[in-house]
Amino acid sequence: MNDLNHALELIGRGAEEILKHEELEARLKLGRPLRIKAGFDPTAPDLHIGHTVLLNKMRQFQDLGHQVIFLIGDFTGMIGDPTGKNVTRKPLTREDVQANAKTYAEQVFKVLDRDKTELRFNSEWFDQMGAAGMIKLAAQHTVARMLERDDFSKRFAGQQPIALHEFLYPLVQGYDSVALKADVELGGTDQKFNLLMGRGLQEHYGQPAQIVLTMPLLEGLDGVNKMSKSLANYIGINEPAIDIITKTMKIGDELMWRWYELLSFDVSLAELARMKQDFATGQLHPREAKLRLARELATRFHDAAAAETAIAGWTAAVSGQGDLTVLPLMDVVVPAEGLRIASLLKAAGLAASNGEANRKLAERAVRIDGESFEDGQRLFVAGFEGVLQVGKRNFQRVRLIPG
Repeated sequence: MNDLNHALELIGRGAEEILKHEELEARLKLGRPLRIKAGFDPTAPDLHIGHTVLLNKMRQFQDLGHQVIFLIGDFTGMIGDPTGKNVTRKPLTREDVQANAKTYAEQVFKVLDRDKTELRFNSEWFDQMGAAGMIKLAAQHTVARMLERDDFSKRFAGQQPIALHEFLYPLVQGYDSVALKADVELGGTDQKFNLLMGRGLQEHYGQPAQIVLTMPLLEGLDGVNKMSKSLANYIGINEPAIDIITKTMKIGDELMWRWYELLSFDVSLAELARMKQDFATGQLHPREAKLRLARELATRFHDAAAAETAIAGWTAAVSGQGDLTVLPLMDVVVPAEGLRIASLLKAAGLAASNGEANRKLAERAVRIDGESFEDGQRLFVAGFEGVLQVGKRNFQRVRLIPG
């Protein structure tokens, strides 16, 4: 495989759409480092692995020798991205944005090469633009064209309010590409309208139009919904290694392959195809396939030693043998009279309700420190410490403290 074909294959891995593919190929043939832009509004202080789908693609561009620009939307964050929203998003304060932006900058280098990353803030140019400049920018687009956006059109048809500042967001994001002279902009599939805005504005300002590359939105732990903290179906990149291991080991088989394609650096597409074949013929066990992915993720966001310690803890918990003290400890506040096992399992996040906990108890699916437990009336009081387990893969080491 020649260098160009290798580059196109790596860039295309997992991509939903490349607009336009022939322009990307022509730009690559120029033989110069391309300027690759991706913007992140610091709307929350922590990143999860869903965010790393874009970061991974940026890292692949870095590995191919291109210049990556990690753009923190400290200005756009104060507008609030309306993408996918059926109500006006509450703008963040300057203080919120700055605090979150600092945390973002600390986290992204768990994926990106710090020495090969250009870190920028879009307040650099928008703070200088002024009201006259913003009006001039707004003149580049029409209300009718803005209403072509799916979320805007639905809100308009449903007589839901659309604030004027929301119309500015796609324009502002598009102008970022002008300011940075981007060759390629990356974004999720839900950002396509905004990314194409950049192409149009670059042409207006006499620049070559950027190539748009969209990546899928990563499904969370439930395998259905987009990974989101609000849905509690996420893995945070700052979570302890044991949490990354245990959560990854719980995902479904189909989702595992999706995660491999979008998140793995270690497994090539050719090797992934072989793994799927071995899986289909029974030569590769789901546990081993998931464990390899979990190890890679824990190593990336921590290090190899932390990953192996976490795997040892997970293995001890699911097998009932080994050192359980390596598992992270959760403090659970209990009243003076204590808690019965159903309430304790619920407090530890191992059951959604007391009813579910009692059903698991009746099914003899509950263990404490590896031993089967069936006494639903026993009271657990402050001072107790142990590993609670429901089924084979759901466990939590707890310490009970007085309320």
